[in-house]
Amino acid sequence: MSFLEKDVGISEYVGHGIPKIEGIIKQRFTDFLVFEVDQDSKVIHLKSLDKPESKPESAPTESTPVVSEEPAAKAKDEKLEENPSETSSDEPWPESFTTRLSAFLSGSAITEVKEMYLQGPEPPRVSDSGWAGRVPKSTEDGAKTPIASKATRTGLHQAIRELFNGKLDSETDATAPDTDSGSRIIIKWSKSRGGRGGRGERAPRGTYPPYIHFTLQKTNRDTQDALGHLSRSLHVSVKDLSVAGTKDKRGVTIQRVSLKRGSKKVEDVWKLANGLTGRRTIEDALKYRGERGLRISDFNYRKAALELGMLKGNAFLITLRYVRSVATNVRIESEQSMNEALNVIKNKGFINYYGMQRFGTASVPTHAIGLALLQSNWQKAVSLILQPRHGEHPDVEAARNAWLVDHDLDKALELMPRRVVAERCLLESFKTQKGDTRNAMGALDTIPKNLRLMYVHAYQSYVWNAIVSERIRTYGADKPVPGDLVFDTSSADAEMNNNADEPGAEKEEERGKVIFQFVQIFNGIHALAEEPTSSRGWKKARKPYVAPVVKTLTEGDVYKYTIFDVIMPLPGTDVAYPGGKLGARYREFLQMDGLDADNFVRKQRIYTLNGSYRKILHLPKEMSWSVLRYTDPDVPLAQADEDKLLGFDAPVTVEDGKFMALQIQLTLGTAAYATMALREITKTETSSHFQTGLTATSEDQKFRGTGEGEAADVAIEDEEIAEE
Repeated sequence: MSFLEKDVGISEYVGHGIPKIEGIIKQRFTDFLVFEVDQDSKVIHLKSLDKPESKPESAPTESTPVVSEEPAAKAKDEKLEENPSETSSDEPWPESFTTRLSAFLSGSAITEVKEMYLQGPEPPRVSDSGWAGRVPKSTEDGAKTPIASKATRTGLHQAIRELFNGKLDSETDATAPDTDSGSRIIIKWSKSRGGRGGRGERAPRGTYPPYIHFTLQKTNRDTQDALGHLSRSLHVSVKDLSVAGTKDKRGVTIQRVSLKRGSKKVEDVWKLANGLTGRRTIEDALKYRGERGLRISDFNYRKAALELGMLKGNAFLITLRYVRSVATNVRIESEQSMNEALNVIKNKGFINYYGMQRFGTASVPTHAIGLALLQSNWQKAVSLILQPRHGEHPDVEAARNAWLVDHDLDKALELMPRRVVAERCLLESFKTQKGDTRNAMGALDTIPKNLRLMYVHAYQSYVWNAIVSERIRTYGADKPVPGDLVFDTSSADAEMNNNADEPGAEKEEERGKVIFQFVQIFNGIHALAEEPTSSRGWKKARKPYVAPVVKTLTEGDVYKYTIFDVIMPLPGTDVAYPGGKLGARYREFLQMDGLDADNFVRKQRIYTLNGSYRKILHLPKEMSWSVLRYTDPDVPLAQADEDKLLGFDAPVTVEDGKFMALQIQLTLGTAAYATMALREITKTETSSHFQTGLTATSEDQKFRGTGEGEAADVAIEDEEIAEE
């Protein structure tokens, strides 16, 4: 059974005594439009779908799209399509990699090489509000494993060259003494990176900058899912694509994306993304919507990639349908109640909860898995990840049953789609261990770090939601009280403090990688962490991290602050907890889950949480609204940028329509959830299955098809994208 808001700590409201207004969220994808706001406060839109024009290469500029045909690049792309060992494969680490390396390396060593490879030579920091960055590793030193046989060493060198196309190097460690185990082999990222190499690769002199930035519109697709499809279309590794922030799946969203271009130019990217190398024509690209809900446009060359946090927020155009007063169970004929509810948001803000998206849509919330990981209960974490989910896609259900009911590992792996990443990793680990499932921690370690971090971060979010609900329930949402925490604006780090709930504002680890030494002995990998270094080998000079300075309010200074200054910590090692009864309640809450508020250090460093702070209320930067009438729920009331550029008819409202819709425009900061603002307006559950129920039972569904709508755009069901 699906979970509700109360199950993830969401229970309170800012406004009280206002009639409850019910409306349906995201009935159509175009009912939820999201536009990224860049660091210059510019709202990102699609501007042109046209093919980029060629410009002379002799005088490129950062913002000029420059294009020319390059047969070598096209030939290279064709070669990549034919060679399954290239990283342009649908799977960044095909099973053939593991099979080939198993002749030379132990399973544990292969896992470490795989993790090093998937993370990239200099991966971007993983950051979101209150979450620690990834642990870096050196790119100059890598896997070190002793191999006795010269023939085996030769075979390993050859396998590394052929599998990774020059991206990884293997060499004999001349600094290590020979032992009975044989000469020691180092596997590391190549300095030249080979192929479409790493982030340190420079563009040749006299050519365009090494990155192409473009605008992406996606419809009903997760950000990572969209990037995965683009990587396959462009014949690049998904690691070569980056964004400033992730966007909702259920809706139409627009954001900038950066591509490490290699030898590609903007015209190449435009052609590949629009499928012009196959059955589609230029006319198709300019006449029809992009395939699989994706469209890219507005290309520029840039010197650097986008990283998480490189944005100021998001602008929203949200349409609520079938708006009515729940108190009288009739449609609202006066705008007074709506204006009262909306003015609460505009003037008093809303509780800055982590929205339901943070916790997934399945019956097993991600924070439950995160708690098991923090408790070092590896078997429980594995069980939660693999257990059945109510209402999931049939192919995933069949794969789970093959393992859980039939105990057929091979069949489960055959059926499990690639998009179900964590489950596939666990099953592949069991396969490597010949069906043995006892090494649960080892199996979990094969799941990408970002995904494992998502689980524990979801638990932090759950705790934050629950404690903030306790604070609002006890003291209200009007003013600060003694014991509340605020940033100390008198400190030298006041500016950093004010942004501490924004992505990227928390503790940053040194970039690079930690040096690992592999010792090939049965079940063991001994990891030796040394000083982080740059990709060129020297230590980076970086200012030492200083935690945000906070203060606990007292009777003597509480009057100096407003409710918008009050912050709440996400649990971790580098935070202070509120004073008084609320602080005691926070510690008790963690203790009930078997956790110590003062000890979030774990033997597995990935699960050591630094924590951070987040303001308990969020006030929209801009907000306006209007009332519309409609009859047919299939008729769009807002239009996506792509449809405007394709010349589709603009939405038309019906003045005497049978039903009322509320259209809201608002701009929020990077860490805020628009669905939580809508929750404050409607006082209605925002979980997807609840909204699906509202849609199915709403009176307007009787009038579907009476207008000129497009039923295919209705978002009643959260359908999965078919396997590609």
